[in-house]
Amino acid sequence: MADAFRNDEGMLLARVEQTLGQRRRLGLEGLVGGLETVVLNVEPDRLKAAAAEFLDTSGYFFGAALKGPEATACVLELPGSADFLLRARKAAPSPFDAEPTGPKSAHLPRTRVEALVFLCHDLQRFAAIQKARGVRFLTPEVVRTDTALFIQTEPSLHSALSYGFVQWLRGGRQYADSRTVQDDWCLPRPDKAHLRNLGAFDHASVRVHARDRDNAIVEFLELTDYEYSMSLYVDSLNSITNVARLPGEGYAMVITSGLGEAAGAPGPTEKFIENYGRRIHHLAFRTERIQETFAGLKAAGMEFLVELVGSPEEGLRQTFSRPLANTLMVNEYIERYEGFDGFFTKSNVTLLTKATEGQ
Repeated sequence: MADAFRNDEGMLLARVEQTLGQRRRLGLEGLVGGLETVVLNVEPDRLKAAAAEFLDTSGYFFGAALKGPEATACVLELPGSADFLLRARKAAPSPFDAEPTGPKSAHLPRTRVEALVFLCHDLQRFAAIQKARGVRFLTPEVVRTDTALFIQTEPSLHSALSYGFVQWLRGGRQYADSRTVQDDWCLPRPDKAHLRNLGAFDHASVRVHARDRDNAIVEFLELTDYEYSMSLYVDSLNSITNVARLPGEGYAMVITSGLGEAAGAPGPTEKFIENYGRRIHHLAFRTERIQETFAGLKAAGMEFLVELVGSPEEGLRQTFSRPLANTLMVNEYIERYEGFDGFFTKSNVTLLTKATEGQ
């Protein structure tokens, strides 16, 4: 009888080394920069409610409302951070329609973070190299608009995420063009003191099956200039939290999976996939004065999966909200204290992973 599958760090590190070597040989290094935009699709009747919910639980501002032939949308922005493009498709089919939902997400079948869009410095060259490697994109060629060049991968077989790449033609982020124009509605930023503590988008965490863990990490490294940073194993919860980072960039990519079949009963990660399907589990936002922020969010009605975990002595504090009604997103709030030179601590990851059992 074959041994039960279990993820192995040595095997991952060998594949990571091969991937970085391949990036250099193919001339991909230096072509992809940091995260520009998170594309979060919501149900058509919930776009404004989802935007208001996002503004009420983050430090973001309303940027612009957009309307096009296939979708309506709005841009939420914060200086020094990636934008969020909240989009509601009209009747057109979605490339994510085939991805199964779960019993806790079936009532919002098109609600998910669909794509993470990264800056690209030479998109035509990048796309040609990646297509020669066999990467499948949603369009046969790079799409050109008045403001940008753009291409997006098909949803990943390993993570159900899509990765987009944009080269801006007018010096910065501009989402309106000849087909997608500005709409006439907007939303104010709530005037709440605790929201002024909230800052940039720190990381997103996608939940994948244990057998897909290595492939999901390697795929992300193949498509970007990011580097594998660390993995934290929590054997008691059958879970691994994996981090990829890009030097000099604020956004980190987190990929969380189970350990494997040999680790015993399914942990919170596999249970989350059973209940919601493969998807981004949470969006993390940096904050100052996290105790004040936490108290203010609670007073405003936000519910949490866990109290604050960590301490200044450990270097950071974090918490998870309960899933938001209109996006299914869990918000993480995180404060890293001066002198902390890591990204996570194992104790915090263990407590936060355990808290997700309450979803």
